[in-house]
Amino acid sequence: MAARTKTTAKPRPAYRCTECGNQLPKWVGRCPECNAWGTVEEYGAVPIRTTAAGPVSAPARPIGQVDGQVATARTTGVPELDRVLGGGIVPGAVVLLAGEPGVGKSTLLLDVAAKAASDQHRTLYVTGEESAGQVRLRADRINALSDHLYLAAESDLGAVLGHIDQVNPGLLILDSVQTIASAELDGSPGGPSQVREVAGALIRVSKERGMATLLVGHVTKDGSIAGPRLLEHLVDVVLSFEGDRHARLRIIRGIKNRYGATDEVGCFELHDEGIVGLADPSGLFLTRRDKPVPGTCLTVTLEGRRPLVAEVQALMVDSQIPSPRRTTSGLESPRIAMILAVVERHGGVKLGKQDIYTATVGGVKLTEPSADLAIALAVASSSSDTPLPSNLVAIGEVGLAGEVRRVTGVQRRLAEAHRLGFTHALVPPDPGKVPHGMKVVEVADIGEALRAIPGRRRAAAKPRGEARSRAGAETGADGAVGARAEAPPAPRRAPVAAYPEELMEGWEPVDSDELG
Repeated sequence: MAARTKTTAKPRPAYRCTECGNQLPKWVGRCPECNAWGTVEEYGAVPIRTTAAGPVSAPARPIGQVDGQVATARTTGVPELDRVLGGGIVPGAVVLLAGEPGVGKSTLLLDVAAKAASDQHRTLYVTGEESAGQVRLRADRINALSDHLYLAAESDLGAVLGHIDQVNPGLLILDSVQTIASAELDGSPGGPSQVREVAGALIRVSKERGMATLLVGHVTKDGSIAGPRLLEHLVDVVLSFEGDRHARLRIIRGIKNRYGATDEVGCFELHDEGIVGLADPSGLFLTRRDKPVPGTCLTVTLEGRRPLVAEVQALMVDSQIPSPRRTTSGLESPRIAMILAVVERHGGVKLGKQDIYTATVGGVKLTEPSADLAIALAVASSSSDTPLPSNLVAIGEVGLAGEVRRVTGVQRRLAEAHRLGFTHALVPPDPGKVPHGMKVVEVADIGEALRAIPGRRRAAAKPRGEARSRAGAETGADGAVGARAEAPPAPRRAPVAAYPEELMEGWEPVDSDELG
């Protein structure tokens, strides 16, 4: 019997992407990690490595014996940012702040760097996108100067770590993580491999020193954070800085927070002298006018936990083209199309041959469904050329069957509207506890809501039956005067008891079938 020979498998070659460092078992034309073409090259077999047990940095102990005071948050000097962070920034925490170009990230963090700097906690601001002189000019403009604020312009990771050893800061601000690169790693700055290496090195230093770190991140065209998804998993807090560059409002949203809630938002106002926090930003979303105008309605939206009073506007004009326009600004187009269909089908408002424009005031974006009822009332108000009362807010989600559904936080929304002086509200059934002195009207469907719209009383208007009878008396069927007998006047509709008498003074109800 022949002896068996033991064969050893030949090591197969491995492939690696020169752009991001991703390892692959076979060659492909495009790297599945960074989607770069022609960057996968063969570099040899992957060695088998094993990790042996080594010394520990500190022995494990019961969780009750761990000192939690070392993770106490301290303020950044900006109350709106502290609100989103959960009370302040924790020593050793790494925060990623991402936003579109020109939204104000560098301006905000430079202000934070100056206000957080103190004798006990120095601040190191590292910029990789601008020179030190450019940052100094911005600091002079927004008055962000401090003797304990240190500034460095570097693009090499080794130099950044050297500045950290020299300054020993309590807070590090890096603007931005996509502009820093390590000389020991292949790939251009901003590539997935470089971003992972830079973020990993800074996270290790932050945890070892108890140094808080704020990283500025770029975003892609679709608004997501640029770089590998691993970056969001490595950091402790992920914040999104949003805002229209043509508007003054800026909003910081918490996407991930290991030290607090993620349903808080911070509101800021950007102007020539810098960026300031807004404790009560509702005034930016309202239009101040002497008397109400058709096509406007107020609602209360929830941005995180914060209720904000916002104004939605609608304009309807006769269309001059076969396909009428449907244009939105600050609102979601699919949501508007659904609301228009419900208003026309269940509200009796004719919209087929009208160009409809809907927008918000102040650059705010309304995405939650609580603004559906306000949008429907604004469209109906513009269709009938009937202004709504200025002290009225509408809250509710509109379904495809025309029903008005409950939304979260109705009591909190009503309390905010009452605080700002609004006295009446249209809400879904069962709103809960109502603020004292506020009149609330419950509407179950869109028909009830439209019937509650008060119509402007015309001083010289006549009942429809009387006007029709006089017209028939003047011209009969054969053109002769007085040929048609005078018809009895049509009975007047009873007023809808939707609003109190003090609000209905000078108004009369308009039925939904007359709005078209």
